[in-house]
Amino acid sequence: MRSLCTVTGLMLIAVLAGGPAQAEEYRPIHDRKAFLSVVEGRALRIALYDLTLRVGADGAISGRALGGEVSGKWQWSDGYFCRTMEWAGRKIDADCQLVEQRGTSALRFTSGKGSGKRAVFRLQ
Repeated sequence: MRSLCTVTGLMLIAVLAGGPAQAEEYRPIHDRKAFLSVVEGRALRIALYDLTLRVGADGAISGRALGGEVSGKWQWSDGYFCRTMEWAGRKIDADCQLVEQRGTSALRFTSGKGSGKRAVFRLQ
């Protein structure tokens, strides 16, 4: 049972840290106001991992992934989405991420201020 929890935790961390690259149709979001206009009142979702997050204007992050609760805080800093998070009681390393938008349906977060792994979330 413990190894299943470890594997599940590692999978979630990999998803939250990023995934494979996507098409080049994305445009960067450079400020907090523009970011909030896209996410406010909407859920960010990666169905494969049963991952659903909500990002609030108050700086809160909440949601669920693989049956565990996700919580955290975020702020906008120097053009990046900077967050701290926990999943099922486990801390996930703090990170500042480049955020890019594709149309009205997808956001791509790239860790390491745009130099790391990517994760694409569907907006619902």
